[in-house]
Amino acid sequence: MKVLLKKENLFLRVAVGFVLGVILGLTAKDFSIATKVVGDLYLNLIKLMIIPIVVCAVFCGIANIKDGNLLRRIGVRTVALYVLMFIACAVISLAIAWVIRPGLGTVFENAPVYEGEITTPTVTSFLMTIVPTNIIKAGADGSTLPVILFTIVFAIAILSVGEKGRPVLDFMNSLSDAFFKMLGYFMEISPIGVLSLMAYSVAQYGAGIFSALAKYIGTCWLCCIVVFLVAMVLPVSLYTKVSPIKFIKACGKVALVTLSTTSSAATLPTTINVSVEDLGAPEGVSKFTLPLGCTINMCGGACSFCCLAVFVSDFYSINLPLGTIIFLVLVATLLNMAAPGIPGGGVVLGASFLSILGLPIDLMGPISGFYRLLDMAFTTINVEGDVAANLMIAKSIGEYDGSMAK
Repeated sequence: MKVLLKKENLFLRVAVGFVLGVILGLTAKDFSIATKVVGDLYLNLIKLMIIPIVVCAVFCGIANIKDGNLLRRIGVRTVALYVLMFIACAVISLAIAWVIRPGLGTVFENAPVYEGEITTPTVTSFLMTIVPTNIIKAGADGSTLPVILFTIVFAIAILSVGEKGRPVLDFMNSLSDAFFKMLGYFMEISPIGVLSLMAYSVAQYGAGIFSALAKYIGTCWLCCIVVFLVAMVLPVSLYTKVSPIKFIKACGKVALVTLSTTSSAATLPTTINVSVEDLGAPEGVSKFTLPLGCTINMCGGACSFCCLAVFVSDFYSINLPLGTIIFLVLVATLLNMAAPGIPGGGVVLGASFLSILGLPIDLMGPISGFYRLLDMAFTTINVEGDVAANLMIAKSIGEYDGSMAK
């Protein structure tokens, strides 16, 4: 019991809640359906933290960049490469998810139905949406995209004014710590929320939901493996001439940490050490690109968002038109920069992502019950994407070649 109650073992308590929810849903269907309000309150708490977490994560990730000269030298190409890698990973993940279709082919006792409308923006409506007349109202309405864009420009402005912006930066850093502490409080009650939502899901849809969730987990892991080989190992080997074996071996050392911590921030010292010592990357470049990548380069997030969208839309028999798919990739790219490098942070961003697309977020409850299994894969790909990008950036400015790897 003492082990279960330790702060770092939240995922074990969530797993217990998941199992108890399954048992309750199978043995007390009426009670499970009636108490769904507990799970709804948990989802409301997650939605409550979306805007604060997005603002703080994006602002602090940009405004805390200290080396202005290095930012001007390689900043643009670093961000551009991160965006290209993310889009490539998203395309690969979408293709795999659409081949497997994890949300289809499951027989439910009561077929899930969604009566809302998904977002199908035109270019005009999209531009009008991301440039609101009142940013406070946009935040109050839960409009995440305009808040992200406003925060990016605001963070760059604070960075540009130098010491005059220090009080604002210090305040935002403190605010970020406070909001993440709040998120930690809310995540502590996630075992109860998962129990309630899992009990409702089993009672409402029957045991068929297990096969759908299992296919979803398998699809996510397959996407991560393919993305690593196609979007990381292959480009790095071709461009920097690093031996694929050496690169994979170095990434294996990083994976040992990411699989155990599921935190890109906690893995950062190992990431820098492996990049510099094992792969021979220049230390100055590595200490810029890797911390920046820890904040805004989330290739695993591409796998996560794309698989989640396909899974949820298929689960509720919702058709995603081409315009929505393009919008999906754009939204995922922008939200990617707000992903907190902490265990379980993807649950909050996943709910935000679905909300922006107009898809139901109810499945985030059952998914959060086993999110640790997904987070292990997503975090590993996030960090290995940073390692790959770091080598390619160093190569692009003439400070690296494959012979430097040990």
